[in-house]
Amino acid sequence: MALPRLYSGMQPSSGSLHLGNYIGALQQWRAMQDDYDAFFSIVDLHAITVPQDPAVLREQVRTLAAQYIAGGIDPDRSCLYVQSHVGAHAQLQWLLSTITGFGEASRMTQFKDKTAKGGQEAASVGLFTYPILMAADILLYDTQVVPVGDDQKQHVELTRDLSERFNKRFGKTFTVPKPVILDSGARIYDLQNPASKMSKSAETDKGIVWLLDEPARTAKKIRSAVTDTEGSIRADKAEKPGVTNLLGILSATTGRSVDDLSAEFDGQGYGAFKTAVADAVVAELAPVRERTLELLADPAELDRLLAANADRAAEVADATLRRALEAMGLR
Repeated sequence: MALPRLYSGMQPSSGSLHLGNYIGALQQWRAMQDDYDAFFSIVDLHAITVPQDPAVLREQVRTLAAQYIAGGIDPDRSCLYVQSHVGAHAQLQWLLSTITGFGEASRMTQFKDKTAKGGQEAASVGLFTYPILMAADILLYDTQVVPVGDDQKQHVELTRDLSERFNKRFGKTFTVPKPVILDSGARIYDLQNPASKMSKSAETDKGIVWLLDEPARTAKKIRSAVTDTEGSIRADKAEKPGVTNLLGILSATTGRSVDDLSAEFDGQGYGAFKTAVADAVVAELAPVRERTLELLADPAELDRLLAANADRAAEVADATLRRALEAMGLR
């Protein structure tokens, strides 16, 4: 019996993933490979909705691919490819854009949030149509399940609306996907500002644990994490966001429950607790870092692997695109 189809992707928007990406997405994707026919994409077309240095972008694509593999995405079991290597993504986006209302595209939070910060004059049409490209990404692979965080659920709902609209107008063409919300308990916050998610756009690097950080630097950042003056080790997001964040990190990297960890470290003080968190994170990430660097040392082999997987992806995507073109009277 065929496994249900899963699709997800991540932008090559920095030189390294951070701990939030790893625990909040990659770690969960790794586990989902056992239950789904998974397609994982490096969405470089989405990345160019904001200005990019071409040489830097190219290297970031390779680095992200290496981190996917080092983090447990098996390119023999799952299809790991670069979005721009499969031309059907951009082609299907155009078809879908012709059935997307201007009003519904305007309501997408991605565009509203970014234009609120930089102004509409600084925003590109590509940023405006970003959710339509995401819809194309998903629909090309007859995707049944899309693992996303709460902030991306709206985009999957648009994808569902567009697929149902297309099927109603032109006949059954697309599989209507369902969002699967990733474990919100795996959300990781900035070590220096635990009210905010860990993000590459943070004001300071001190609160971000990068997968490619030296282990000593990772440990130092965790030992310097903001806590509070109370001294007790317990989960309380409102009153103790820093300690709660560290407990979540320790739980995710050891597989133990937050309650068990709280009981174990009760009365030991923040010094011993932070050292334990640092040791667990270093133990989890050091092999990922080492494997990433090994893969990056042989870029030709990495490129060969990505090209082979792009061919696998294109075989599925091109068949879907042909169905859509024929349904619309374009073939």
